Formats: sequence, C-alpha cells, structure tokens
Amino acid sequence: MTNAAPTPPAPPSDVDIPDDVAAAAFRRLVSHLRHRHDAQNIDLMGLAGFCRNCLADWVQDAGGAEDRESARRLIYGMDFATWKSRYQGEASEEQLARMKESVAKNADHP
Repeated sequence: MTNAAPTPPAPPSDVDIPDDVAAAAFRRLVSHLRHRHDAQNIDLMGLAGFCRNCLADWVQDAGGAEDRESARRLIYGMDFATWKSRYQGEASEEQLARMKESVAKNADHP
C-alpha cells in the first residue's frame, strides 16, 4: 500500500485560466494579503465571502499542505496565532452581521 498524496480536486469547469497564469495570480494575491494587514478577515468575509483562512483551506484541499496550520502558514507567511495577535482586531456586531449575510450567499457555490 502506498501513501500517495490525495488527488487535488479539479478546478471548477466554469474557470478557464491556464494553470501557470492562475498560479502567478494566486501568488500575487497571497503577497498582497500579506502586505495588507489592515484588510481584516472579517471585512473580507463581509465583502467577498472568503478570507485568508478560506484560502488556506483551499490550499489544503488542493493537496498543498498537510494540515490546516501548515496551509495557514503558507497564506499568512507566519503562524496564524502570531498574525492574529499582531494584526487582528475585535469584530464589531456590524462586521459580524455583514459577514453572516455575505457567507449565506456562498451556499450554492462549491
């Protein structure tokens, strides 16, 4: 029996971006998010329905990391606990409500 890595899920069929272009764009997004500590995850969730933690989950799902913490380290450029203590503020009730409304829109998307 071999311990082969799981096969990453196929990209959504409605996305037609060459892998090399997608990889470069993804790296640029991660670099941008590492630079913009002021862009809080709660605000990203409220506006777009995803955040840095979601990206880390997607990296892990695609076979790019062994576990959640390793995937988060790839996205944050440091341990999540360190990033959180340095940059994450308390979420307001308004931010939480906006996030809940935004995330609900994700229900019909894989």
